Amino acid sequence: MMKMNFLYWTLGCFCLLGYACADEEVPAASPEEAQEVEMPEAWHDKIRTQPYPKLSNELYLNPPPLIVPQSLKTGAFLQFALSQDVGFPEASTQLSEQQEWCMFNPHVKLVPGRWFWRYRNVAEDGKEEVWSEPIEFEVKEETPVFVTPAFDDFRQGLPLRHPRLYCFLDPKIDEARRHVTSHEEYQALKNRAESALQADYESLIVPYSASHMETVAANVEYLYQAFHLTQRGDYARKMEEILNVLLEHPFTDTELFAENFASTDIAYSFLAPYDMLYDKLGTDVRSRVEEQLWRVATYYFDAYCGMQENHIFDNHFWQQNMRVLFQIAFCLYDKSEYVARALRMLTYYYELWTARAPASGFNRDGAWINGTGYFEANVRTLFYMPMLLSYVSRADFLQHPWYQQAGQSMVYSWPSSSKSAGFGDGSEKREEPGRQRAAFADFLARETGDAYAGWYAGECQKDVVQDVELRLYRMVNPATYATDFPASAPKLKWYKDIGEVVMHSNLASTENNLSLAFRSSTFGSGSHTLADQNSFNLLYGGKEVYYHTGYYLNFSDAHNLMSYRHTRAHNSILVDGIGQPFSTEGYGMLLRAAGGEHIGYCLGDASHAYCGISEDPMWIESFQKAGIEQTPENGFGETPLTKYRRQMIMLYPDIVLIYDELEASHPVRWDWLLHSPVQFGIDKNVFTSHVETGVAVAQMFSDATFEVSQTDQFVVPPREGYPNQWHLTAAFSNNSACRILTVVQIKNSEEEALPATRDGSCITCGDWTIYVNLDPSSAECLQVTNATVPVVYSYGSDNVQTDSGVYLRQFRGSSVLYDEIDGQYQVVEQIDQSPMSSRRG
Repeated sequence: MMKMNFLYWTLGCFCLLGYACADEEVPAASPEEAQEVEMPEAWHDKIRTQPYPKLSNELYLNPPPLIVPQSLKTGAFLQFALSQDVGFPEASTQLSEQQEWCMFNPHVKLVPGRWFWRYRNVAEDGKEEVWSEPIEFEVKEETPVFVTPAFDDFRQGLPLRHPRLYCFLDPKIDEARRHVTSHEEYQALKNRAESALQADYESLIVPYSASHMETVAANVEYLYQAFHLTQRGDYARKMEEILNVLLEHPFTDTELFAENFASTDIAYSFLAPYDMLYDKLGTDVRSRVEEQLWRVATYYFDAYCGMQENHIFDNHFWQQNMRVLFQIAFCLYDKSEYVARALRMLTYYYELWTARAPASGFNRDGAWINGTGYFEANVRTLFYMPMLLSYVSRADFLQHPWYQQAGQSMVYSWPSSSKSAGFGDGSEKREEPGRQRAAFADFLARETGDAYAGWYAGECQKDVVQDVELRLYRMVNPATYATDFPASAPKLKWYKDIGEVVMHSNLASTENNLSLAFRSSTFGSGSHTLADQNSFNLLYGGKEVYYHTGYYLNFSDAHNLMSYRHTRAHNSILVDGIGQPFSTEGYGMLLRAAGGEHIGYCLGDASHAYCGISEDPMWIESFQKAGIEQTPENGFGETPLTKYRRQMIMLYPDIVLIYDELEASHPVRWDWLLHSPVQFGIDKNVFTSHVETGVAVAQMFSDATFEVSQTDQFVVPPREGYPNQWHLTAAFSNNSACRILTVVQIKNSEEEALPATRDGSCITCGDWTIYVNLDPSSAECLQVTNATVPVVYSYGSDNVQTDSGVYLRQFRGSSVLYDEIDGQYQVVEQIDQSPMSSRRG
């Protein structure tokens, strides 16, 4: 597997000479061919089909979880063996217990080198089947290390008394109670609890309503928090009243299991009062509550055990259900009637968190694979689980690389006082970060000291104190942290695992910031991600310049399927009017990215993304319900696309270049898409948008002819009350290949865009000179220099000339950036990086 090639060449403060794309032969001693990145059918399965890890996987963490697809578990149990010796000698083999689930966590650091593992099925009567063939994988020196304690170590620290749901607050709870009335959030805490006191729970619980049970669960939490801090008797009496009403009106199986969120809302409405009032409740009440909790626990354990470790990401499970199911087992593990199986459940959820949390298990970026807009739905679990696991096990679960990167990623993907720069369902809804996001930054700053999280929480402090879910934690844990913007913050952030890049011209000052986000992800689309490979969003001053369009009003109604989720709603391309399917097979790859003080760039490849229709049964059902067929006329189907590489280059502070290389097996119509909240002014190849915070001018260059059109209509409009948005299309008809360079300038309302003029292969825009080959019949080439600062970006095969010598390019078709990086001018050369993989053939 080809790895990233970073070649640094420190040149000192020398000026680079301008140069053009040469047509002559590259000297024989110069660049060699780089190994091509493989394009499998999919990098990630929605449901795992192959064991993990294998030699073809590059590990995300040391140690990795060992995972067997559920389809290969044919017995009642599985057993795992792990060794550095393919013969698995007893003395040097780690052998697991027989277990019901399909994963095994070694819980020890593995020494670098080759490793082997195998598994076998075991029948209910203990009969052992033959071992699988050995599966080989490699642990590298550079693989990040994150080791969690074995479950037996975790079990040693389990609390024996109630209340225990927030046991990690116990060391500081008495001190917090002494000063609770003077806390700045006391009144807000009290107001929530007083509102919960006034609710009529008889009418909320009968007749059954999922939305009403969500309200009950929320009120129970408000009362729990308030009583835990104030010890006021009326809060306790109200929780007991709710418990009695719930017990007086038992739920049918149809009600209890109609929706999984409702199931855990009901369970938590029982669980929180049970935990807080345990010593005050009679034996009969406790027993009846335990029976109801056990109904939920067993139903979902039977459904989830073996499945969740093999599912790419079950949203509801990781947002809420996993946490509540863990809490049930956590509260019942020592109750005599349930102890044996409750401990197995607790073991499963503990091991599952270690194997697949905090963000699918294949993500160390701190960013959210499933879209920026849906991150906040996960905050409560992302806070609660590591706090409890760390407290009980006496290990720090926040040392996971994802948590270590989360503060910075939150800042880059959704700056303060700004629209989200990111992608996914609902990312367009808010004009600035929400209170849960701010509260999570505050939590990270308190617990890890992360400077980015501290600055972010400081910028969003008014939102932090409005948050409800982490309020009890904040009121018990007084903490201070630095709120200065990190001086070393780079302008570009590459989320390598999830396939996104974000660039900012002035991150510390939103009103002056140009923000570019680009996505080309091996996770493809589906769930809460969209069919947007090789697409970008552009913000200026925190507001949309070019942004994905449509409205997230429903997960899969006709508007969502045709004018929100579909590729036509994003700043990407269509091939003969056809976009990308909603599946992990419709993936992209972010192959390169680097940046300095003056230039940032990234390169994405979506050549495999236009691979047919959505064949996931969930989406097939959604299309049927919406009355839509997946036909070419509707923008779905096979395409002859063979190449779609897109580079996004930011020339700080206010110019963006978009360079597209497009090829197909026969002539097609390429629809190059651009979306804006306002109408475009179109003058041949120049598109002007007067947006809220300034003016954007995009100028398109190509050797192929194209026609430009725009509309403010959606293919399927949203319901009334939502304004139209503008959609520009540059159509390149009857071409099997074309190259396009688009120069975008963003100015405030008091500045004018500079003319971008072309003379053959040379385009000039102010101090910037761009040499580009737009003829698809010859080698690709793009080179950018500046007249006043000694910087260059070069994509191609020529060597790089400087006034101090020549940088000899190591690979053909590489990207060479010469810029000020970490305080000194240096060269970085990159070739395509093979993305991390959770599954390969």
